[in-house]
Amino acid sequence: MTKPLLSVENLSVNFKQQDKVIEAVKSVSFTLNPKETVALVGESGSGKSVTALSILQLLPYPKASHPSGHIYFHGHDLVNAPEKTLLPIRGNKIAMIFQEPMTSLNPLHNVQKQIEEVLLVHKGLTGDKARKRCIEVLEMAGFKDGESRLGAYPHQLSGGQRQRVMIAMALACEPQILIADEPTTALDVTIQAKLLHLLKKLQKELDMAMLLITHDLGIVRKMADRIVVMKDGLMMEEGETKKIFAKPQSPYTRHLLNSFPRGEGVPVSSEAKPLLKAEHIKVYFDVRKGLFRRKVDDIRAVDDVTVTLKEGHTLGIVGESGSGKTTFAMAMIRLQQSQGIIWFNGAEIQDYGRKKLRPLRREMQVVFQDPNGSLSPRMSVQQIVAEGLEVHRLGKTPEERDLLVIQALKEVGLDPEARHRYPHEFSGGQRQRIAIARAIALKPKLVVLDEPTSALDRSVQVDIIDLLRKLQTDHKLAYLFISHDLAVVRAISHDVLVMRHGKIVERGTAASIFTAPKKPYTKALIKAAFDLKVS
Repeated sequence: MTKPLLSVENLSVNFKQQDKVIEAVKSVSFTLNPKETVALVGESGSGKSVTALSILQLLPYPKASHPSGHIYFHGHDLVNAPEKTLLPIRGNKIAMIFQEPMTSLNPLHNVQKQIEEVLLVHKGLTGDKARKRCIEVLEMAGFKDGESRLGAYPHQLSGGQRQRVMIAMALACEPQILIADEPTTALDVTIQAKLLHLLKKLQKELDMAMLLITHDLGIVRKMADRIVVMKDGLMMEEGETKKIFAKPQSPYTRHLLNSFPRGEGVPVSSEAKPLLKAEHIKVYFDVRKGLFRRKVDDIRAVDDVTVTLKEGHTLGIVGESGSGKTTFAMAMIRLQQSQGIIWFNGAEIQDYGRKKLRPLRREMQVVFQDPNGSLSPRMSVQQIVAEGLEVHRLGKTPEERDLLVIQALKEVGLDPEARHRYPHEFSGGQRQRIAIARAIALKPKLVVLDEPTSALDRSVQVDIIDLLRKLQTDHKLAYLFISHDLAVVRAISHDVLVMRHGKIVERGTAASIFTAPKKPYTKALIKAAFDLKVS
C-alpha cells in the first residue's frame, strides 16, 4: 500500500477575534498520496483555504491557532513547526497557486525577477542559469515564447497569463505537492479549460500530487481522484470522485451537486415594445506613441454592433475577456463615449449631454461584478441604498427614504433590520443582493448586470439567478446580462449575443445558440463551458 505523501490528522483551526474565538476548521482528516489529486470542496466559509494555508503554516499567527491536529509531510509535523523547518519546504517541496494573481504578484517587479526570487531562495541560482530556468518554466506554463515575457509586469498581462506566471513560479523548483486554491475562478471558460489541461499535463510530467481547492464541481469531476467535502469547518464526506458523484451520502453533498443554474428566461409578452435600440455602435481607443504622442493606430473595442432589447427581456452578452462585452454595455447607457445611434424608451439619446441624461440615469442601473469594489466600506447598507434615492429626490423625507430602503431590501431577500450594518459584515452573496437592492430601489427600466455571479459559489449563483428572475417578472425589467459563464447565461437569457474582438460573431435566441450554434467560435465556447459542468 502506498504511503501517504501528506497526512492531515484531526486538524482544528481557531481565530481569535477581539473577545471571541471562531472555530474555522474542526477535526479535519485526509491524506494525499504521490501523484494523486485530492479536491477540497465546499462553499465560501467552509474552511477549505484555511486548511490549505495551515499545511504551509501561512495563517496570521498569533490570531490563528491549532488547538488540535497534526500535518505530516515526510515524517515531519508541520503544525507549529519552526521557520527553519518550514522555509526549505515552502515553494520548494510544497508550492501554492493562489486564487487572485494580481494580489499575489508584486506589481513593481517584472516576471523574471519574481521567478528568479524563488530560484535564488531554494536553488541558489543566479545570472544566466536563473534566466534560462525562468524561460523553461514559462514555456512549461504555456507561454510559446517565454523569453519575450521576462520583462513584462503583472498589469501588462491578461488574467489567464498572470495565472500562468503563478504556475511557472510554483513549478520552478519542481515541487512534490502543488496546492491550487481556486486557480481558475473568474477566468473565461476557454482559458479555464486550457489551464486545467495544463495542470493535468504538468502533474503527469513532474509526478506531482495536487491539492485542489474549489467550489466548482465540474472542475472537480474532471480533475480529482478523491474529494473531501467541507461545510462550516467540518468534513461532511470523503471518498473517490466517481462514487461521490454517483451516490453522495451527505445531504449537503447532494445539495452541492444539485446547485447548478437551470431553466430559461422568464415568460415574456409577445407584444413587448423595444426599450433599447442601438445601430452601428463603435468604440475606438487611440494608440499613441512617440514624444508628441501621435496616433499610430486604434483599438477597436466595439466595431459596428447593432442590437435591440425589448421590455422585460434579457439579452445575454458572452465572449472572452477583451471581446468588448462590458465596453459595449457601458456605451449603451452612455457611460462610455461611442459612435452610432442609441434609442432608449423611444428617445434618441446619443447626443444627450450630462444635464439631459441625469433624469434617465434613474431608469438605467448597473450591478457590477465585485460587490467588494462597488460598495463603499465606509457607508452602512442603509446609506448605500438610500444614496441614489437622495440624488434622484425619491422620498420627500429621510423617513420616507428609509421605508423605500426597507422595501428594496425585502425584495432582494435581506433582513431590513441589518440595514445599519456595513458591507464587510455580509457574505459575498449578501453583498451582491445589496448591490441589486441599490439598483432596483430606483425602479429602473433597464439593469446592466456585469458578471454579477462570477465570484460566487454555485449554490449562491442559483439563488441570485432566481432573485433576478423574480425581480424581472415583478417589475418588467430589461437586463443586459454580461458573463463568461454560459450556464448562467442560458438560465436567464431570452436572446444571446456572442462577441469577439469587438464584433458580433453570432446572435439568436438562447435556445438556438445553445442547442445549435453555427459558428466555430460559439461551438468552442460552449464545448469549453459544458465539458466542465455538472449536467
